[in-house]
Amino acid sequence: MRAKNIAVSNSRSCLLPLFIALALLLAACATSAPSRMGAAVPAAQSVSSDRAETGSSRDAQAANSVQAASRPAGATDATPVAVASATPADAPEAAQAGDDEDDADDDTDVGEEAESHDAVGDPNSGFHYTAEISDAELARIWKTKPSDLGSVSVGFVDAGRLLNGIRFPDSDDWRVVSPEKTYATSETIAYVQTAIRAVRSAYPNAPPLRVNQISAKEGGYIRPHQSHQNGRDVDLAFYYPGADPIRARAREKVIDVALNWALIKALATQTDVQVVLVDRRVQKVLYDYARGHGEELSWLNSLFHGPTPLLKHAKRHRDHFHVRFYNPRAQELGHRIAPLLALQPEFNVAMHRVRPGDSLGQIARKYGTTAMLIRKANHLKNSAIRAGITLSIPLRGACTAHCPIPPAVIVPPRRLPTALIASANQNKTSNGASTSLTPARPSAMNSAQ
Repeated sequence: MRAKNIAVSNSRSCLLPLFIALALLLAACATSAPSRMGAAVPAAQSVSSDRAETGSSRDAQAANSVQAASRPAGATDATPVAVASATPADAPEAAQAGDDEDDADDDTDVGEEAESHDAVGDPNSGFHYTAEISDAELARIWKTKPSDLGSVSVGFVDAGRLLNGIRFPDSDDWRVVSPEKTYATSETIAYVQTAIRAVRSAYPNAPPLRVNQISAKEGGYIRPHQSHQNGRDVDLAFYYPGADPIRARAREKVIDVALNWALIKALATQTDVQVVLVDRRVQKVLYDYARGHGEELSWLNSLFHGPTPLLKHAKRHRDHFHVRFYNPRAQELGHRIAPLLALQPEFNVAMHRVRPGDSLGQIARKYGTTAMLIRKANHLKNSAIRAGITLSIPLRGACTAHCPIPPAVIVPPRRLPTALIASANQNKTSNGASTSLTPARPSAMNSAQ
């Protein structure tokens, strides 16, 4: 028994140092772990914070781009706009490495194309561009022969339709690239023709300009554009040294800068252009050329800088100009006939772009119609639909909740350089008659020639 006790005692004495060593090891781990965890947590927080800040920055930039791409209909610009003396740093900044590049003639679904739906017009402001048509006469024409109204731009550029659209005509001065997607209002066509012919007048040997997509015959969504839905947006290719485009990523290095600046100048001074979306690298080349050729600096800065510049940056617009026009008559008619659409079942249609998760039943309930009517209007054999397509939604009554009506349009004065204003004023004085700085706008009743 005594021997057994001695053995147990010896084993305990041998294990004791092990227990002590284990306790010390655990204590050391407990002491060092918080310091290591404390060092790791701020690092993780830093990464998360950096990502959050980057995301917030991108969100803010996207929001600013969306707001910049759409000028409120009632906004006005001083003519000319006074801007502080510029330095070379005032030119549009060159794009940073990593910016999205363009595929030729590609205008993808980007937020910069959208038009604000939040602007509110004054319902009591009266009509400025169709005042010769009374409400009673408008209702009569709409009921009996809507085509007599001419082109009508309904809704917004990114949620709208085109009534009585006109296909862009052919000419030796330009090339129509996609005829089935170049329907527009008579005003838009007249503006584009005016600008192109101004370039040809200054440069008789200029090659024909490629007129790319505008709108579908009845408007609505056309792939791959977010806008281009109501006949007011036009994609114009750049002028190159020859008739064919040069397929280079850095288009600003291969375009004919003089011709392209002449086009922008004509758009700004001779049309009711609302905005021109184009990559900032192209903007810089144009700005530098115009400044080097003696254009008025304050006027240039009103086009390229400030809170409401005419030219705005948009990704994937490095190979073309996306030009949006005010259409005073077509827009005002669209505003006025909105309550009358239900009187013409043929035109009482909404356009709906199918999104993931949509079904015909859900869409029908949203617009107060039936799935069968939607199937019939879109020639669908069954109820299967896929995301990305655009459906014509026949309505059974007036559409209000899902057919937003834009505010009444007010076209701001055109942005003119001081020399042009002075010349017009001098002609006015010498002739003893009023000389308008804004040429007569196309009539809504007439088609562009």
